[in-house]
Amino acid sequence: MTRIIDRVRRWIPFIVAVIVLVMLGLLSWGIAENNLWFAMLAGALLAVTIVIGGSVVLMPDSLQSQATERTLRVASSTLEHMSGGLTPENCSAVCKLLLSETEADAIAMTDTQYVLASAGQTGYGYVPAMPNTAPTLEVLKSGRMETISMRKTSKNDEQVVGQPVDEDYGDELAQQVYPVGVIVPLIVADKPVGTLKLHYRNGAKIDRTQLTIARGFAKLLSAQLSSTELEEQAELTARAELKALQAQINPHFLFNTLNTIAAFTRTDPTRARDLLREFSVYYRRTLENSDSMITLAEELEQTRRYLTIEKARFGEDRIVETENVGEGLERLMVPPFSVQPIVENAVRHAMRDEGPLHIDVHAADDGDDVLVAVADDGLGMDDAVAQLLLAEAAPDPTSPQKGTGIALKNVADRIERFYGVGSGIEIVSKLGEGTVVTMRLADAVLTLE
Repeated sequence: MTRIIDRVRRWIPFIVAVIVLVMLGLLSWGIAENNLWFAMLAGALLAVTIVIGGSVVLMPDSLQSQATERTLRVASSTLEHMSGGLTPENCSAVCKLLLSETEADAIAMTDTQYVLASAGQTGYGYVPAMPNTAPTLEVLKSGRMETISMRKTSKNDEQVVGQPVDEDYGDELAQQVYPVGVIVPLIVADKPVGTLKLHYRNGAKIDRTQLTIARGFAKLLSAQLSSTELEEQAELTARAELKALQAQINPHFLFNTLNTIAAFTRTDPTRARDLLREFSVYYRRTLENSDSMITLAEELEQTRRYLTIEKARFGEDRIVETENVGEGLERLMVPPFSVQPIVENAVRHAMRDEGPLHIDVHAADDGDDVLVAVADDGLGMDDAVAQLLLAEAAPDPTSPQKGTGIALKNVADRIERFYGVGSGIEIVSKLGEGTVVTMRLADAVLTLE
């Protein structure tokens, strides 16, 4: 129905022009013949024709509004495909979707080098991995939409001219050519990453509506590609932050552990062998889990391995840990290195010179959220230092809590990235009494249902 309306609207200006010319002729005849009534009637009809014809031709929804409606209709459909980036499979699906929304006889999509996919009776010769033609490369260079006319003389030959070329070339191959088209760049981060190409057999099909639709679809696809790139960058950032966290934790823990094991090789070889085995499992799990979410049970198991090694270093009676995990929460998926860095900070910075350090790990639901808290009864810190740990990538070098900032800030950022707005870390501490670090995982309960 939309296409029929478009075709009718294309003919309206011509019909109005013909009627206006006829009315002008009749008006002139009536004046020449001194036929006042006839002249008045012709003049009235002329005025009515101009008013009605103008209102139809300039109807607001005939151009931008119509293009906007079409763009919104296909937005949800194209989003699913563009979320995977510019691949031949994704582009093929998008070309098929857009073909029914335009007057184009064929649609193609490219990256910066090759044609990725096309839809329609592509007599022009588009095949996967076909190199981009000169007009396409020009659009990629300029970043501007261009209309083209082309004659097929070889596989990659298009000639840009000012007017559509004659379709009647007199041979079978040329009858399959789309002589006119529109090429629109796909822009991501102000840089062309590909093009959307609309081809037509008849140059009369390319009107302002088609150009607006082409531009609108290109902007839509560009926005979706930009969103995909941002998500990929966020994922890469998360992985880089995790690697940075591992780099911060591993060296000092590695050296301390090796020294501890070395000491036990003389006094208690069996204990040294057990610690070495535990240490091996700990590091293997660390490397295996570095790029994926893990269950809370796995994260707590890693934390217990860490504490086993630290107890061997400081003494069994110097660290006393307890766990209280709500029913079913052990299946909760969490970023790796989420609980352990908090526990490690307690061991490194909260332990007194004498007496045991009590550490309690508690997980419970709070409505749809999940709270995971690590509490200790160690040295504690003042509010200024506590806030600094989460506000900066690292604390002030003069801070008594030097070395804890990167870990906690990293954990807070990754929790918010994985669980969204409302997630994060809160620190409550008091000098001489201890610290409670609480992670809030927004809507985490819903992931368990």
